[in-house]
Amino acid sequence: MPRTVPQLRRALKGTAPGLVAERALWDEGHRVVVGMDEVGRGAWAGPLAVGAAVVPKQRRLYKVRDSKMLTEAEREVMFDRVAQWCEAWSVGFATQAECDELGMSAAQRLAARRALEGLGVGADRVLLDGKWDFVGGGIARTIVKGDATCLSIAAASILAKVTRDRLMRREAESFPGYEFEHNKGYPCPQHRIALTGMGPTSIHRRSWVFMEKLPWSGVPRVRPVDDQLSLFG
Repeated sequence: MPRTVPQLRRALKGTAPGLVAERALWDEGHRVVVGMDEVGRGAWAGPLAVGAAVVPKQRRLYKVRDSKMLTEAEREVMFDRVAQWCEAWSVGFATQAECDELGMSAAQRLAARRALEGLGVGADRVLLDGKWDFVGGGIARTIVKGDATCLSIAAASILAKVTRDRLMRREAESFPGYEFEHNKGYPCPQHRIALTGMGPTSIHRRSWVFMEKLPWSGVPRVRPVDDQLSLFG
């Protein structure tokens, strides 16, 4: 039986994303409009994820919000509802090794391409959160704070966040002590303490500057790509 979505917290009321951007593109004749959002760019460990969501024109799903505005429990409940509601959805990944080898910008473009390929339908137009077009090809429109204002981007953010969080909880079983089940690979004091004491795992991004001072147990460190040089240096 599907879990019931709890009442929205007062802070979330009046903050619902809408379909203004999607309707404008539909009215222009674009049939498949995809919302996309990335998760995990700032993490120390685990993959970079990009979610892609094609929302229906006629059926509205309420209580969708930017994943960052929801608690983990709220996101988990919304995930199934969003997945069932979307006409198509996908999450594309770039592994931690690809993040190291390619740099974060190229890795994000790779994850986005995989997400679009995973949809099973060709995208006519893509809506992206932020100012950077990481899709290319002249089909994307960027929207500042799009994850909070654009319904398909908000849906994509939930799908990407929950999918990546579930993956990191599974990884926690293989790497006790790093508390991936709680921090999902993101920076936090306990994560830093674990890195300082035990060094990086096989799923850590090894090219970041702050990794220079960590114990490596004989595993060679990947040299930084240009767009990562300033990260946590």
